[in-house]
Amino acid sequence: MSVSTLSTAIKACRICVEEPIGAPLPHEPNPVCIISSKARICICGQAPGMRVHKSGKPFTDPSGERLRDWMGIEEQDFYDADKLAIVPMGFCFPGYDAKGGDLPPRKECRMHWHDRVFSAMPQIELILVVGQYAQAYHLGAARKSSMTKTVQAWRDYIDEKPAILPLPHPSWRNSGWLKRNSWFAEDVLPVLKKRVQDLL
Repeated sequence: MSVSTLSTAIKACRICVEEPIGAPLPHEPNPVCIISSKARICICGQAPGMRVHKSGKPFTDPSGERLRDWMGIEEQDFYDADKLAIVPMGFCFPGYDAKGGDLPPRKECRMHWHDRVFSAMPQIELILVVGQYAQAYHLGAARKSSMTKTVQAWRDYIDEKPAILPLPHPSWRNSGWLKRNSWFAEDVLPVLKKRVQDLL
């Protein structure tokens, strides 16, 4: 299936409402992703939050600002589909849990779409896997026992084809993690910025 055909089908997807696994999505679907036949970099995160659900544009929140800073790029490159694909593990905002936090990405997206999406993008050379759900899908058994250990082991994955670079979620809730793990800014971010600039 071509990228354009897949994009159209994903935008019209209602699986989590009409054929859900467990409880249906608690609101109208609004799938948010950017797939590309030209981009050499792909960002794979978790799922859109409420702000992105409303805007229909990925990473239009403080997490996006921090991620762009990590990558060393501006918005014009970040949202250029010829340069960057964005494929979260869940395409729709999953809703809130009882404590007011975001629910995990819906399983329907991964089961129905992800293998097809990545088969349609063989040109991708670098995949940034943001958070545990993306790391589970893209790294499989090579993932370590925690997100921190997986990110610490980034050298194990960077020479794969495509290269995979695990990252923590850029949420401001992770500011404490970043302070406790100064090696991330010292060791990982320079490699991330150079890889991104080389591919752009």
